Amino acid sequence: MFKHRALKAATGVTALAALATLTACAGGTSNSGSAKMKVAFLMPDIASTRYELFDKPLFEAKLSSLCADCEVVYANAKADPATQQRQADSALAQGVKALVIDPVDSAAAATIVNRAHAQGVPVIAYDRPIPDGKADYYVSFDNEAIGRMIAKSLVDHLKETGAKGGLLEVNGSPTDAAAGLIKKGIHQAVDPSGLKLLDEYDTPGWDPTKAQNWVSSKITQYKGRIAGVVAANDGTAGGTIAAFKAAGIDTVPPVTGNDAELAAAQHIVAGEQYNTISKPIKTVAEAAAEIAYGFAQGETPAAPTSIFDTPARLFEPTVVTLDNLAVTLIDNGPFKASEICTAAYAEACRKAGIE
Repeated sequence: MFKHRALKAATGVTALAALATLTACAGGTSNSGSAKMKVAFLMPDIASTRYELFDKPLFEAKLSSLCADCEVVYANAKADPATQQRQADSALAQGVKALVIDPVDSAAAATIVNRAHAQGVPVIAYDRPIPDGKADYYVSFDNEAIGRMIAKSLVDHLKETGAKGGLLEVNGSPTDAAAGLIKKGIHQAVDPSGLKLLDEYDTPGWDPTKAQNWVSSKITQYKGRIAGVVAANDGTAGGTIAAFKAAGIDTVPPVTGNDAELAAAQHIVAGEQYNTISKPIKTVAEAAAEIAYGFAQGETPAAPTSIFDTPARLFEPTVVTLDNLAVTLIDNGPFKASEICTAAYAEACRKAGIE
């Protein structure tokens, strides 16, 4: 199970309170004398460390607190849509009463939704929407806002520092509808900024190596003209930073990120990454567990908004820079200072006042 420190993230108590009425066996009440009720939790990849470290254990813990006899059927597709389809089929064959899925491929996941619905199983899209599949519910942080926020944060910083040059934009996977929303938000901040967008790239599978290779080619093409890079998540940010280092550039231009991974926190402390996005996973994982349990009980959870004609609950994220990193990711977040401030980052931490 997860470490208690992972639970220090913001809980979204107010947002979840509206769902409390769905939890008929809240507090761990057992469905004594009946078979375990199963709920599927299908995650997309291992390129991002969050799914195994946080999403899975947090979802399991919340569902267990709602129903001691409930069982989570978990699988990770490792970025393969066909594998995710097989995992969904397996979960349905096991008799799950609700299916929570973070799709590898948002379009391909429509088939999973249709198969689940054919068996009367509700589907909750998690973190990434399924525009063509009409899932029963979508729970996530506001991805369009994420793109807008990281890009505006970078644009404002470049203007304040008088940086010269243009921007590169490293987007997420072209098969991920959430990546499309992030991309849309990025353009909302970049297009009217007055800064030239030199080039942009949709990164297949969010693969950091593919991002690195593309950025490497652009460093050569736009030598000395790159003022900053808007990267859609911490993985593509890491690939971007690696590209500049491999090119022998001592001072990496400001790079954005998203997901608040440990490596991103270290890059920010070291001055190699300008920002990331804190999305307390506990918030969405617990909300998804509440919603899935409600559907499994035959309820229809209330939704404050909708996206792609799907009832939705979208939470607000927080931009993290060096200025608020200690408060957001250590004091009220998932990390200890010692985890960020390893030997390689000890001096940078000291200069930043993080100990």
